[in-house]
Amino acid sequence: MITRTGIAETQSPKFAGHETFSLRYGWPKKAVDATTADPLVFTRDEAVITLGVGKNMVRSIRHWGLMTGILEEDAQQPNNRGRFIRPSTLGTLLFDDKGLDPYLEEPGTLWLLHWNLASRPDGPTTWYWAFNHFSEAEFTKERLIAALQDISQQADWTRVADNSLKRDVDCFIRTYVPSRATKTLVLEDSLDSPLAELELIQEIEGGRVYAFARGEHPSLPLAVFAYALLDYWQTSAAHREALSFDELAFQPGSPGRVFKLSENAVSGYLESLETFTDRALGYDVTAGLRQVYRRSKLDPLDLLQHLSATRRKGPR
Repeated sequence: MITRTGIAETQSPKFAGHETFSLRYGWPKKAVDATTADPLVFTRDEAVITLGVGKNMVRSIRHWGLMTGILEEDAQQPNNRGRFIRPSTLGTLLFDDKGLDPYLEEPGTLWLLHWNLASRPDGPTTWYWAFNHFSEAEFTKERLIAALQDISQQADWTRVADNSLKRDVDCFIRTYVPSRATKTLVLEDSLDSPLAELELIQEIEGGRVYAFARGEHPSLPLAVFAYALLDYWQTSAAHREALSFDELAFQPGSPGRVFKLSENAVSGYLESLETFTDRALGYDVTAGLRQVYRRSKLDPLDLLQHLSATRRKGPR
């Protein structure tokens, strides 16, 4: 059952694992390389040497690798319980030495990582809930923490400590908002998360208030929008051959919601689908009914081959 907060009653919260560190530029490549060489790397004492970071950061790299979908637990290992970790197909496609974007240079890759963080109810709770169910366009950290406390109580998550929520919200903000340089800031802490480039959350009123930036995002490639559309379709309505505009623009977990796109921006992407997918997908507006329909099946990963050809360009 889904509560009015949009969180399933049976869902376990994920408010930790990042060790207070936001995602860093070099970490996806490190995660894929290390787990390719040794699936047990994160269980080994020498992981700090292999990855070149401190012990807490080792745990953080593992967390972000799993949460962004570039790593996965090896289901073929009996009684795994998170010990055997391998690159996912997506992780290899992007960050292998011969991958599409091993050094995180393409904006489209950043949008993909954001999509995997914020589009799934079983992902990091603050990320999913803030982008899909938090209704306030402007907010403070305190207001976001209070809202998460409310859903924790409604979902009966009795073990969620207030300090855990505060640390998680701090990490969430640092993921999308560039840090302010200070004389006392430790060098490693001054390194911004690459997802800050997406400019999805803006700092206003001297840093105490934040706002989601809903509108057109020219750096979002059509390839990534189409990937997200098919991913959403598979998880929300795999049995159907058509989805409405409103579902794709406004429903929790949809591309429009997760990418904070305006209606005009969503329309622009949808109008480009037929040519981009070689008629596998179509977009039709008839008698005021707007919908995307599927003529043939597509593998979302195949669409990402266009990623490097869409550098810093949207659908137009």
